[in-house]
Amino acid sequence: MMLLAFVDVHGDGRCLRILRKKAKKADLILCAGDITVFENHMRMILRELNSFKKPILIIPGNHEPDSRLRKACEKFKNITYFHKKLYEKDDVVIAGFGGDGFSLRDKKFEAFARKIKPKIKNKKFILMLHGPPYGNKTDLIQGEHAGNKSYRDFIVKQKPVLVICGHLHENEGVKDKIGKSIILNPGPDGRLIEI
Repeated sequence: MMLLAFVDVHGDGRCLRILRKKAKKADLILCAGDITVFENHMRMILRELNSFKKPILIIPGNHEPDSRLRKACEKFKNITYFHKKLYEKDDVVIAGFGGDGFSLRDKKFEAFARKIKPKIKNKKFILMLHGPPYGNKTDLIQGEHAGNKSYRDFIVKQKPVLVICGHLHENEGVKDKIGKSIILNPGPDGRLIEI
């Protein structure tokens, strides 16, 4: 399965044009949030993404409130609102958890993680977050770690093959590992990933 993952487009038309070209090679598109700048032109951006004619799983970032993005996504047949949800195909399971990006701990994520734990066993597991996990190159800001420790704890225990995240624009395109799990900020231009 070929994935196209991206994050933090913030309405940039150049990025959307690049994503459109890359989407032609993708079976599934993963959006880790922040498609807008504080919801500006959200429907227009979703319409553009929907026109790629590929299935898209999208989580909110810190620029799109959960309820408004969920409601807007209902109008587009190729876009699935994916916050606190699972996608399964063959031996691959993808989990999505969006929003925030600023807290060191997230009790709501911890509850979600407990709920999905039995469903990800013995599968190729991919985790899509908006904010990065703590303690790797994707969460560095001026030499200090700024990620989420709840995410990191879960990654250490559950060992996803891939974690897609963003939020910290300084780290666009950065790739690192926590254990054997690849942590990737695909940036607004996106990254094609074969699973």
